[in-house]
Amino acid sequence: MSKLQSDAVREAISQIAGDAKEKNRKFTETIELQIGLKNYDPQKDKRFSGSVKLPHIPRPKMKVCMLGDAQHVEEAEKIGLEYMDIPRLLGPGLNKAGKFPTLVSHQESLESKVNETKATVKFQLKKVLCMGVAVGNCSMEDKQIFQNVQMSVNFLVSLLKKNWQNVRCLYLKSTMGRPVRIF
Repeated sequence: MSKLQSDAVREAISQIAGDAKEKNRKFTETIELQIGLKNYDPQKDKRFSGSVKLPHIPRPKMKVCMLGDAQHVEEAEKIGLEYMDIPRLLGPGLNKAGKFPTLVSHQESLESKVNETKATVKFQLKKVLCMGVAVGNCSMEDKQIFQNVQMSVNFLVSLLKKNWQNVRCLYLKSTMGRPVRIF
């Protein structure tokens, strides 16, 4: 059950898109969802972390690097993906650095895995009670952004201890635009 008013979200999205069209930038602005939490003590309560695959890719230009064996390297070359041939030792080191390696088996299509990675957003509560995730960009249709916002908010609420009671505020904003409150 979502407490998010869909009319308010749609209005915010169209306002952000309008502002972005008014001031033309030399890049495609990303639309972010900024979350403020309440009644949550990151020192005491369990910090959460989770990732959700959105229905539409929020950042199509996000860079993905592939580390793999000969077969994967050939496949990466075909689809124009950056690749490197690196030993297995690197996985744990990358994980600690916040770069999360994803396994791809030889049966899976590399291109679909890359698109899945691009469509995934990660919610991770650190020491502060606010966070932000990319939910779209200004070149997407309003309907697609709305679906992404809806899905990411519902997933976030499912991670929280007291669901909607832990949400103080939700804002939508474009990279260089004004924030618009949606909850």
